[in-house]
Amino acid sequence: MSPAHDERDRIRAAMDRIFKGTPQHSNGALTIVALAQEAGVPRNALTQRHLDLKNDFYAEVKTRGQIPDSEVRLRKQIVKLKELRQEDAKELSQLRTDVEHLVRAVNQLTSENRQLRNALAQPDPRVRALPTQPHPSRTP
Repeated sequence: MSPAHDERDRIRAAMDRIFKGTPQHSNGALTIVALAQEAGVPRNALTQRHLDLKNDFYAEVKTRGQIPDSEVRLRKQIVKLKELRQEDAKELSQLRTDVEHLVRAVNQLTSENRQLRNALAQPDPRVRALPTQPHPSRTP
């Protein structure tokens, strides 16, 4: 499918409308997607056939000191991801502390259990095993 004969003119007109803040067919975002929508051309017209117009568009955005909407979205996403990383780091630190405490508790209980088993194994143990009670639901 060949491009329309007025495709370049439509793209330039769309660029003018977007930069003037008067888009008619798009949201006016400073993106190639919005420019293609505003010009009524497929996006690949800008990414494959008219690279010079795409580059001109981004150069003008940069000249005006404006940040493309895609970059604004990405910057917001970066901030959010950094916040999530901080939260994850705090949680990981807390989990590491919890593991240390649990390891100490297991070691202490293992030591106490060993001492009680040794005391029970002595000829006259100070610790006596209590008789087990049958479970109420298991009585015949």
